[in-house]
Amino acid sequence: MRLYEEICKYIKSGETKCGTLGIEIEHFVVDDKGFPISFELMSETIKNVAEKFGFKLISSDGHVVGCSNEEYVITLEPSCQFEISINPVCEISRMETIYNEFYLTWEPEFIKLGYKFIAKAYLPLVEKGVITPDEIPLSPKKRYEYMDRYFEHTGKCGKYMMRASASAQVSIDYCCEEDLVRKFRLIQKISPILMILFENKYEEDTVLPGVIDRPHLFRTQQWDDLDPDRTGFFPHSFDDDFGYKSIADTIYNLPLILLTKDGDSVYVGDKSAKQLIEEGVIKEDEVADKTSLVEHFLSMGFYHLRVKTYIEIRMVDSLPIDRALGLVALIKGIMYNLDNMKTLEEELASIDSEDKIQAAVIDIEKAGRDASIYGKPLSEWRDRLVGLAKSGLNCDEAVYLDII
Repeated sequence: MRLYEEICKYIKSGETKCGTLGIEIEHFVVDDKGFPISFELMSETIKNVAEKFGFKLISSDGHVVGCSNEEYVITLEPSCQFEISINPVCEISRMETIYNEFYLTWEPEFIKLGYKFIAKAYLPLVEKGVITPDEIPLSPKKRYEYMDRYFEHTGKCGKYMMRASASAQVSIDYCCEEDLVRKFRLIQKISPILMILFENKYEEDTVLPGVIDRPHLFRTQQWDDLDPDRTGFFPHSFDDDFGYKSIADTIYNLPLILLTKDGDSVYVGDKSAKQLIEEGVIKEDEVADKTSLVEHFLSMGFYHLRVKTYIEIRMVDSLPIDRALGLVALIKGIMYNLDNMKTLEEELASIDSEDKIQAAVIDIEKAGRDASIYGKPLSEWRDRLVGLAKSGLNCDEAVYLDII
């Protein structure tokens, strides 16, 4: 089977009726002056805690870069952002319990070293202009070295994204291709509302360098000025033929930046999977682990929504756990309730292109919660989404919405 078909097969393999939820939260680990922890100290700490509590270590390019147990995975992002990925669960309360166990395990270990967790969209010292991203070293992974090199030529914000940003990401299931398409389009339509409801800046009026009129969605702005080939709203998602093959086609033609070959990461720049296959760099018949290669292809798309064997909702700032669970509850109450989905689809039927959604994002970047989008003030959209979500949750889970 050709790798293009393997991408389609991989996405289809995610079909399930389980209705689970996953979450990833990136944290900055900083000292009392706000400077981030070094990679060497972070890696050593992970090794020590893993040995103490029986975690399985994760290594890359000869370095310890994470660990895992049965409930969550810890990974290090480009400049030691400390990410927890909670394995899929059905109940929000279970997600909360797992996160609290993670926090009680890890933060005391960092406090001993003079560090603490911060869940913010941006490293505060960079947001405030005290330091620049150039003063923050990257983790010694070839993946990040190559990405850093590539993004120097694709936009203005590669260093900001890699070294100083952090996000919260929620994943949801799809049961078939039609279900994926419906959820994908609807989440894209409400994503500007999610962005501002869960904005998590350090200061109200900070802006990106050279930007004077957009004090909101700080992290979104730098993603939008990173690399148009792989960021923003997923291309062609409102075309009539959008689905597994359309997603696979986008990924198949995406510039890959890097490729793991024979255990080593190599730089391929703007060559896509299709080009690398045509040039014989990737020999399809000789690929032993096609699944890992497909997963790499998919991982190089940094769109607001990403499809793997689930839908990954990626446009929200890093959040403290109470707000993050509010986000999970909002998404669950809408996206796992067919009546709520249908209601919103009807109300947002006129929003039929990525350009219309991006226009709403720009309005919010300028006016924040005072903006009006899709014909209504944001306050009304907030009340509408929260009201629908409450109707789709039981009483125990609806209380998580109170934080919004």
